[in-house]
Amino acid sequence: MTIQKEQNGTSLTMKLGGKLDMAAAQKLEEELRTSLKGVTELIIDFQDLIYLTSAGIRVLMGAQREMERSGTMVIRNVGEEIMHIFEMTGLNEVFPIE
Repeated sequence: MTIQKEQNGTSLTMKLGGKLDMAAAQKLEEELRTSLKGVTELIIDFQDLIYLTSAGIRVLMGAQREMERSGTMVIRNVGEEIMHIFEMTGLNEVFPIE
């Protein structure tokens, strides 16, 4: 998985690419842990993400809980297959998706 970060003031965009599986989820969790200090808006861009596992969902839920304390989080550019996962699990009602 690839992670590209772009920060503009207190807004952080993380563009994810490839597969968000168990190994990648650990990498993303570490990136989030070191990057969220002082961030009030987290944008996670799924445009190049092709695969998502429950480990990835767990990390996203943790990020959302963290951002609820300090700001907002939104997921953008969700592809059809991953949106299907969100809809089947009800996570489309949990995550703010644009």
